[in-house]
Amino acid sequence: MIVNLEIYSATMSVILFGLFIDISLKKINQMQKGKVSVNTENIFPIIKKFLYTDNEIFLRELISNATDATNKLKVLSQRGEVKGDLGELKITVKIDEKKNTLTISDSGIGMTADEIDKYINQIAFSGAEEFVEKFKDTKEDANIIGHFGLGFYSSFMVADKVEINSLSHAEGAEPAKWTCEGSTDFKITKGKRKKRGTDIILHINEESKDFLTQWKINELLNKYCKFLPIPIEFDDKTINEIAPLWKKNPSELKEENYTDFYGKLYPMSEPPLFWIHLNVDYPFNLTGVLYFPKIKKEIDPNRNKIQLYSNQVYVTDNVEDIVPEYLMLLHGVIDSPDIPLNVSRSSLQADGAVKKITSHISKKVADKLAELHKADFEDYKAKWHNMSIFVKYGMLSDDKFYDRSKKICLLQNTDKEYHSIDEYIAKIEPNQTDKDGNRVALYTNDIEKQHSFIESAKDKGYDVLLLDEVIDNHFIGNLEQKNEKFQLKRVDADTLSKIIDKDEKNESVLNEEDTTQLKEVFEGVVDKEKYTINPEVMSPTDSFITITRSEWERRMSEMGGMGGMQMFGQMPEKYTVAVNTNHPLASKVLKTKGDKQTELLSQAINLAKLSQNLLTGKELSDFVKAQYAAL
Repeated sequence: MIVNLEIYSATMSVILFGLFIDISLKKINQMQKGKVSVNTENIFPIIKKFLYTDNEIFLRELISNATDATNKLKVLSQRGEVKGDLGELKITVKIDEKKNTLTISDSGIGMTADEIDKYINQIAFSGAEEFVEKFKDTKEDANIIGHFGLGFYSSFMVADKVEINSLSHAEGAEPAKWTCEGSTDFKITKGKRKKRGTDIILHINEESKDFLTQWKINELLNKYCKFLPIPIEFDDKTINEIAPLWKKNPSELKEENYTDFYGKLYPMSEPPLFWIHLNVDYPFNLTGVLYFPKIKKEIDPNRNKIQLYSNQVYVTDNVEDIVPEYLMLLHGVIDSPDIPLNVSRSSLQADGAVKKITSHISKKVADKLAELHKADFEDYKAKWHNMSIFVKYGMLSDDKFYDRSKKICLLQNTDKEYHSIDEYIAKIEPNQTDKDGNRVALYTNDIEKQHSFIESAKDKGYDVLLLDEVIDNHFIGNLEQKNEKFQLKRVDADTLSKIIDKDEKNESVLNEEDTTQLKEVFEGVVDKEKYTINPEVMSPTDSFITITRSEWERRMSEMGGMGGMQMFGQMPEKYTVAVNTNHPLASKVLKTKGDKQTELLSQAINLAKLSQNLLTGKELSDFVKAQYAAL
């Protein structure tokens, strides 16, 4: 039985504490009657309301039990406790719309009347647990995944009445029939089944009639049972693949096998970039295939694309407590009987086996990336844009993953050249080291909008990185933290002489009085709450006006806009207006008086704002009108 992980633990303690099973039985000829005594008025509302949050789970539970019963038979046969040919082992699902019944049949181990009494009536008892305990020193029980008991009772979520017809494998066993109409009353009589196995017959209630339609049952079987190890027949077709790709030996598989399987899991999706086949049997059991999808610029908001199985039984696609957060961007399947399914989330996170599995998956992913990087660097570069977010996300989230991935994480510059982190730092060190010994990397997050700044940097022989992904604001800080005396500054964060301060002094053509006057006249035409005027001595070929926002303020604001730092996201925007005192227009401004000076200042400021996309609304409209008027 597999149930909702978050609800199971708390609910079980309530149920087992609240129930006192006292079965009084009377034998009348071949008929047995009794009552399940409980301290609550009825166990069924508890099961329906608290233990199961989705009524479709019943089908998975019943088929898991049927799979369990069939696997038990195989184990006993291997041990020589069941003689002769086992015949065709399969599970059959049938709908009878006239009778309003849904039947799940197996040819497994079967049950006697006493076993039905023990495993069904005594709700808290688990038949699978007893079976595993009996054979705990053997390996044949590895595929026992189902439990009798509470899982079976999920059937009352959709049925008013449930019948069990069963014939045990035991020699000389008689068929038995169990009937219950959703109350604490049950009835066990002699059954009519002729062949070994069990039929579970659900008389579907009025509210659940959609479970009598072929499309609904087919949908659920494909969701929960598509890869079960026992053939499942529905509508005269076998609906499952009993030996799924992840259970096969990787040496036997070809590329098309993996891509075809990906197509089955995610129809209409683009082919994956590559994949990792997981196959571990010690110190934990783990199989599966993880695919790298084409992530591109954005992180897919629907990240629940990794399916968790337990011995081929679908459990969930919510694996956030098993797979590291950054690996949630991957697609595929993981299958492990060592992941506990009946514990709270906090217990799951603390579980030793889960931690080992998580660590192993992370290492395998990093190893695969390193393998691809080494095998064909040109192909790796071609795929980089489709996986860079994933790699950066992992490096941000996990220090071990950072260390494993540092050599294969690529930095691209505006000339479309690629370097590893260490290679790039070495590349810029000779020309982009400031007076304090910091290696300063310039970057842009928008080549078009920051084109003039990029060109100015290149004119000085500086290199500019392209960091335009949604995660790069955080990744930049991570790179600075991990690499000593290394800084990243956006190319428009300040004037170049200040971004990479080499302590080089230039002579100003203006004296101190003229410089002060130039600052004052500019302050007269800007919002001083938002813009700070800063006269600077630059080359006459540099821009007259450069409007910048400090790297720290802009970075905090942008990170705040992504969430989690709202206080920074609400920071008022403040800019520095660098006025080049050596530009020819500086002297012209000082010589111009009155309205002509104001017009010249406004024109210069607006052009600088326009280059930074700061000219909007009425200011932009007025600017455009003025340009037309001047024609």
